[in-house]
Amino acid sequence: MVVSNRCWALLALVASIATVAQASTIRDVLAYRAGDGPQPTDISKLTAEIIVNDGYPVEEHQVTTADGYVLTMFRIPGGPGNPAREGKNVAFIQHGLLCSSADWVILGPGKALAYMLVDAGYDVWLGNARGNTNSRRHIFHDPDARNTDFWDFSWHEIGYFDLPAMIDYALQYTGQTSLQYAGHSQGTTSFFIMTSLRPEYNERIRSMHALAPVAFMSNLRSPFVRAFAPFVDQIDWLMRMLGVNEFLPSSDMMTLGGQMLCQDEARFQEVCANVLFLIGGFNSPQLNRTMLPAILANTPAGASVNQLVHYAQGYNSGRFRQFDYGLTLNLIRYGSIRPPDYPLNRVTAPVALHYGDNDWLAAVSDVRQLHSSIRNPIGLFRVSDPDWNHLDFTWGIDADSLLYRRVISFMDRYN
Repeated sequence: MVVSNRCWALLALVASIATVAQASTIRDVLAYRAGDGPQPTDISKLTAEIIVNDGYPVEEHQVTTADGYVLTMFRIPGGPGNPAREGKNVAFIQHGLLCSSADWVILGPGKALAYMLVDAGYDVWLGNARGNTNSRRHIFHDPDARNTDFWDFSWHEIGYFDLPAMIDYALQYTGQTSLQYAGHSQGTTSFFIMTSLRPEYNERIRSMHALAPVAFMSNLRSPFVRAFAPFVDQIDWLMRMLGVNEFLPSSDMMTLGGQMLCQDEARFQEVCANVLFLIGGFNSPQLNRTMLPAILANTPAGASVNQLVHYAQGYNSGRFRQFDYGLTLNLIRYGSIRPPDYPLNRVTAPVALHYGDNDWLAAVSDVRQLHSSIRNPIGLFRVSDPDWNHLDFTWGIDADSLLYRRVISFMDRYN
């Protein structure tokens, strides 16, 4: 697909304007949830409200990273058939790019991974990376200020700072020394950063379950990424010049749009579905259209532009390596003109790689390359549906039977 620089500049400008427009509404939503403002018109439920409505207890915990980001985690210590008690095995689950902890409860009791883990006897912790709906705070920086340093991060910092902070907090709070980990997409990328650059964390992981693992990206098929990747430097420059560093923030506008355009009987419902398919792969039978308004109320949850830029750099280079700041800054930061590769040979935690044949963002060949690069793989595990795509790992109708039961079974073996 060939797109001119001028065309991409125009598309980036339109995206920037839309982002700024959304940013003006997210403040109202967050202010209301903090008790500092009136309720906006018809906002949808976020993670904690979903969990309470589903009949499970929930706790909200905050932890501050070493570089000053205040992250929110949600804990589900028990459930209707498995009450909270001390000494339970801990399971920590981390969401993907542009998503939030809501992914793990949105399918509902008996279907969502978080609830299935609780019902299986686990003390479940749901992480939220910096910059998403639940983690938009810093001890110094304002995420809504123009030219703020708040958004100066990619998924490198999520792996290096966020995951260690959240894991340490969960272990200290529960009195455990290690836990089970499951992550989707970026939740796997950040895990491999943590365990390769801070290898002491390998000892705190009993087993890791990588759902749609993303590290190497040379063979991805998503037209979205393949189209903008060749122009990533120009887009990054333009967004910085415009002072827009947040990509697709969550907002009341997205919620209302999802409810009006994507609900049952809406003419645009199939358009909503096909937008998701163009990102992660087509698998129409696995998408519950009735859930689209709830999905779009929580996704996109906000991210730094640098997170997308970093993935595009990985596609262009064919390497799993640190952020490329350009020749001069690379020399200053890394002492070399190119960023260093992540040392995956230092990942020693037991890792199970779960993949789908029709995943347009985590190609089977790239997952196999990752499998051969880590030292202690549990194995490669294919989801049996030949059309299983990238988003089915969190929203698929049959995710419980085709994937989650297997994940829990493996976790049980490693306790």
